[in-house]
Amino acid sequence: MSFANQTAIVTGAGKGIGFEISRQLAREGAQVLLNDIDADLADQAAKKIAAETGVKCIAISGDSSNNTVIRQMVTAAVSLTGHLDIVIANAGITLFGDFFNYTPESFYRVMQVNLGGTFFLAQAAANQMKKQATGGSLLFMSSVTGHQAHKDLAAYGMSKAALEMLAKNLVIELSPFNINVNAIAPGATLTERTQEDMEYAHTWSTITPMGRPATVADIAATALFLVSPKAKHITGQTIIVDGGWTSISPSP
Repeated sequence: MSFANQTAIVTGAGKGIGFEISRQLAREGAQVLLNDIDADLADQAAKKIAAETGVKCIAISGDSSNNTVIRQMVTAAVSLTGHLDIVIANAGITLFGDFFNYTPESFYRVMQVNLGGTFFLAQAAANQMKKQATGGSLLFMSSVTGHQAHKDLAAYGMSKAALEMLAKNLVIELSPFNINVNAIAPGATLTERTQEDMEYAHTWSTITPMGRPATVADIAATALFLVSPKAKHITGQTIIVDGGWTSISPSP
């Protein structure tokens, strides 16, 4: 129970990577505030985790890039234990599109959710954490597309690369308050969404050096390490979890 008596916020956690991170944190004793834009999905996920782990898991639905929702999340998380220890900005959107025809609406929506949502959640969380003698841990969800070009993902890849720079830059301002900040860059990962493509697992197994895409458990294991006391001296870093794909980078 390495996260006993700690409180965590995880956004975009109704399913997929965010859900598994929330579940693993709860299994290790953390009380989790789980966010998803889909209210029913958030409620179902929180109830499932609470029933499985016996640890409190509450849901707050809403757009994670909305400042009102961000404030609600931080306030609700603090109300659980009186402090906020872990924030994982997992929520993000992928809007594919050819560069020559990409619309301003798609571009600014990607930036609003992926960058704005992460930036202002980190800001709100850090303002709470700096009041605490124990500080806290922030974790951002980047992507291998922030390291290697991927067709039709110029805006998305741009947003993910920016998140890694945000993690590095915030070291300057957060370290004096015992707050560390890092990022994970997942590669191809088996989730409910990606497996809607029947060829996804086969394609990425073929072009990934380790012979398979990641599972949500792979990403969650890395996340839990980075927000644990074992990683407290690691800050401003990005860990790529991709089975070696970025080393050779064949296109799917």
